[in-house]
Amino acid sequence: MRYLSTLDSEQKTLSIRLIIALIMFFIALSLNFNDAVLFLSFFIPYLLVGYDVLFYAFQNILHGQWLDERFLMSIASIGAFALKDYAEAFAVMFFYQLGELFQSIAIGKSRKSIEELLSLAPETATRLINGAEEIIKPEDIHVGDTIIVKPGERVPIDGIVIKGSTSLNTSDITGESAPKDVAKGDIVYSGSINLSGSILLKAQSEYENSTIAKIMNLIENSAGKKSKSEKYITRFARYYTPFVVVSAILLSTIPPLVLNEAFLKWFERALVFLVASCPCALLISIPLSFVKGLGTASKHGILMKGASELEKLSEIDTFIFDKTGTLTEGSFTVSDVHSDNVDKDSILEISAIAESQSTHPIAASLKEAYSKEPDISRLGGIAEHAGKGIQATVDNNEYFIGNTALMELVNADYKECSFPDTIVHMSKGNDYMGHIVISDRIKYKASSTINKLKEKKIKRIIMLSGDRKPVVDATSKAIGIDEYYAELLPTDKVEITERIMQDGNKVAFVGDGINDAPVLTRADVGIAMGTLGSDIAIEAADIVLMDDNLLKLPLALDITRKTMSIVKQNTAFSLVFKALVLLLGAFGQVEMWLAVFADVGVMILAVLNSLRTGNIKTPIQ
Repeated sequence: MRYLSTLDSEQKTLSIRLIIALIMFFIALSLNFNDAVLFLSFFIPYLLVGYDVLFYAFQNILHGQWLDERFLMSIASIGAFALKDYAEAFAVMFFYQLGELFQSIAIGKSRKSIEELLSLAPETATRLINGAEEIIKPEDIHVGDTIIVKPGERVPIDGIVIKGSTSLNTSDITGESAPKDVAKGDIVYSGSINLSGSILLKAQSEYENSTIAKIMNLIENSAGKKSKSEKYITRFARYYTPFVVVSAILLSTIPPLVLNEAFLKWFERALVFLVASCPCALLISIPLSFVKGLGTASKHGILMKGASELEKLSEIDTFIFDKTGTLTEGSFTVSDVHSDNVDKDSILEISAIAESQSTHPIAASLKEAYSKEPDISRLGGIAEHAGKGIQATVDNNEYFIGNTALMELVNADYKECSFPDTIVHMSKGNDYMGHIVISDRIKYKASSTINKLKEKKIKRIIMLSGDRKPVVDATSKAIGIDEYYAELLPTDKVEITERIMQDGNKVAFVGDGINDAPVLTRADVGIAMGTLGSDIAIEAADIVLMDDNLLKLPLALDITRKTMSIVKQNTAFSLVFKALVLLLGAFGQVEMWLAVFADVGVMILAVLNSLRTGNIKTPIQ
C-alpha cells in the first residue's frame, strides 16, 4: 500500500474508514431486506465514514457556531435518511469526507516547502572551549564564542571564519544553487550547509538575531497575514451560509403552500439546495493558493511577509530603484585623484583620516585607496552635513569632504569633473584642494532585469540616487532606465515616491534596506535585496530577497501574478458553477448525490488548479 505510506496518521485513518465504508455500502446495495435491516445496512457505513462530521456539527451547535459546511452536510444526509434515500445519504457523507481527505493531502503537500524551510535551523552546535568540544543548543551560543562546523553540518550561527576553508551550500537561504567558497575572514550565515572542510567560526550574533532566526520568524508569521481576497471570502462565508440556510427553509415551505404541491418533494429539493450551496471550494482553494505561492517564493529565496504582500506585488505597475547597492555593486574603488596644486597622496591621506570612523562604502574605498592605517590621533572633531558630506578637523585644520553642494555651502571655488563617476570634493576651509574620482560597477543582471520588467508590462521604471547627474545619467543609459532623479537627499526619495503614488501608480521600491528604510516603508511594496544579516531591511520591507540576484524581481512578479490569476479563476469558476447547480437543484433537476459529487468535484478542481501556483519556470540563474 504505497499510497498509505505517504500519508500522516489522520489521513491514513480516514482513508481506511472510506475504503471499509465503501465496501459495506456496495454490500448494502445488493441486499434485499425489510426497511429496518436495510436502514442499518446503510446507516452503519454512514456512521463509520461520517461520525466525526456529525459530532463536530453537534458540538458547534452547542457553541452557537452551527452555520458551517459540517452542519450543511449533516442536515442534508439526515434529511435523506428521513426520506428513505439511504444510498444518497451515504453518498453525501462519503463524497464530503473524500473531498476533506483530498484537501488535507493537497494542503499538506503545499505546506511541505514551508516546513522544509522551518527545519533549516540545526538542533545542536559544537562550541570549542579550551581545546575541548562541547555540544550545545544554538540558543546557548554567545557573541564571541568559537564554533566548529564539520562537513555535512549546518552553520548554527552567523559568524566570521577564523580558521579553515570550505564550500557552503546556501541554496536554502538564498535560493542560489552554486556553492559558495569561504575562507578565513569571510562572513558565513546560519542555515548554510558545510560541504567539505571543517571551519572555526567566531560568533557575531546571538541566535535570536541570526539570519536563520529572522527567516524562521518571517515564515512563521507570513501565514497569519491574510490577503484582501482571503478576508473577502471570510466575510462572504459569514453572510453566505445563513443566507442559503434561510433560502432552503423558504424553498421547502413557500412552494408547497403557494403551489399546493407535496411538501416532501420541496423538502428534498431544499436538502439538495443545501448540499450544493457548500462553499468548500472557495474556503479551501483560495488560502491554499496563497500558501503555495508563499512557499514557492520562499524556495527561491524570496521571503514575503504574508499573503497581503503577495497580493499587493501582483498589482504593481511602477518600480522605483535605488541606484547604489541595488542596480550597482555598491563596492566603490578610487580610480583617480584630480588636483592642480596639492599632492594627490596628501588628499588621500586627509580623506582616509577624516573618514576613518565611517562605515559608508565610499569611506571604505577612500581608506582602501590610502593603503595605510589612518593615524586617527590626528583627527579632531567630525560633523556630518546630511546629503552633502562631512566636516573634519585634521591636524587642527578644518576640512570639508563631500559633493558640490558642500563646496557651495562653504563657498569653495570647486572644479567640475567630466568623468561620469562619483566625485568626492575636498577643501581646506574654503580653499579648494581637488577631488577624488570613485567608480562603481553596474550589476551584470541589471539590464536584463529591467528588460524583463518591461516585458511584464511594468509601465514606469524609475531610478533614484543621491549621486551626481552625469553618473546617474550614464548608469540609466547603460541599464535601460528612461526616468531618473539625481542628487537627492534621503527625504527627497520619500517625497518623489509619494508624488508618484499620488498619481495613481501602484509602486514597489527596491533598495538595499539600510539607508532606504523610510522609502521601503512608505511604498505600496518595499523590497529589500541582498539583505542577509540586515535587521533594518527585514523590519522595513514587505518582501526580502535573500541575495543580490536582480532577476528574482521578475520571478517574484511571475509568482504573485500567477497566484492571483489562479485565485480569480477559482473564485469565478466556483461561484458560476454553484449558481448553476443551486438553480437546477431548486427546480428538481439535480439529485442529491449528484449535488454532493458536483460540490466535491468543484473543490477538487479548484485545489488542483491552486497547486499550479508552484509551476514557475522563469530562469533566475
